[in-house]
Amino acid sequence: MITTPLTDEIVRGAAELERTSRGVRPHRLPAWVRTRFPDPRLLGAESRPAGVRLVFATKATTIELDLHTTHVSYTGVSRPRGYVDLVVNGDRVASDQVGGGDRVEIDPETGATRLHAGVPCTTRFSDLGTDEKHVELWLPHNETVDLRALRTDEPVVPLTSARRIWLHHGSSISHGSNATTPTRTWPAVASRLGDAELHSLGFGGSALVDPFVARVMRDRPADLISVKLGINVVNFDVMRLRAFVPAVHGFLDTIRDGHPETPLVLMSPIFCGAYEDTPGPGRMDLDGRGGVRFSATGPHGPAPQLTLRVVREALESLAGRREDPNLHHLDGTRLYGEQDAAENPLPDALHPDTAAHELIGERFARYAFAPGGPFATR
Repeated sequence: MITTPLTDEIVRGAAELERTSRGVRPHRLPAWVRTRFPDPRLLGAESRPAGVRLVFATKATTIELDLHTTHVSYTGVSRPRGYVDLVVNGDRVASDQVGGGDRVEIDPETGATRLHAGVPCTTRFSDLGTDEKHVELWLPHNETVDLRALRTDEPVVPLTSARRIWLHHGSSISHGSNATTPTRTWPAVASRLGDAELHSLGFGGSALVDPFVARVMRDRPADLISVKLGINVVNFDVMRLRAFVPAVHGFLDTIRDGHPETPLVLMSPIFCGAYEDTPGPGRMDLDGRGGVRFSATGPHGPAPQLTLRVVREALESLAGRREDPNLHHLDGTRLYGEQDAAENPLPDALHPDTAAHELIGERFARYAFAPGGPFATR
């Protein structure tokens, strides 16, 4: 077997690669952000490589990837493990669930953590045929990954892409929470249908209109940009309307400093009954069957708090006032609305399941990439 170095030429969709004692760890935020704001939630989210994949051409019939993962579990909660998806010539042909790895166990009542050390695992795909093929190995979107070795029985050639780069920022829903595999998150579904190269800045629990994320987006190459804001601002109860609106303006202003005319879609939250009219902060409760349910606990305090309906109205209003011909507003309920929630409820009252992710991705692709849409080829 031939071992190929894991470099930026092979690993696509990451901001940078960190050399660790275990191998190569893809990061979706650069080191300066991780150093200045080492928030554990953010650091955990950005190191889970949603949208990151190994891309190459090869005639190999067998591909092996050694990796050491770190996943988070909650005491009393059953959480599925991550998968590596194999995409050949644009089609997902196989998925392999990872094993081993370290497990960080969190007690949801006390917040105490405990590390359970594990061992590396090997993902293997075989009987792939001898023809030259374009291969993508999509890494688990829900586990931190240290890449140890890529082996094939034929040489690997790095590929460049002529596809447009789509840079997207959002919350855990954009990160892919509750989707089973990395190519079935809604941004991955939409990027495939739109023939775009996804660079995901979807961060679970961390779409909080942070200025440093706007700076990262300003400085990253992008042909298409989208920003989905609101749910984390509500369920963490971090802002009131007076602060939220200028913060979003500032966020967009910073992006525009680096991408003054790039098509930019500003998206509001999808329907989530728990937060439509009830403000946060949110609460996670065990359901007694190994699962969780999320709920809103507001209102609190004398000042009016944000709800999803208030956020949607605010985003639509501010988008209309910006006088930016390349800024497009998308109401998130067009992607998943109240009727969708009745027919296919959010399993934990917050995150879509795989079927809903695919629905959202398909609808976004029809909106954005179709003729006349903001991401349509000109």
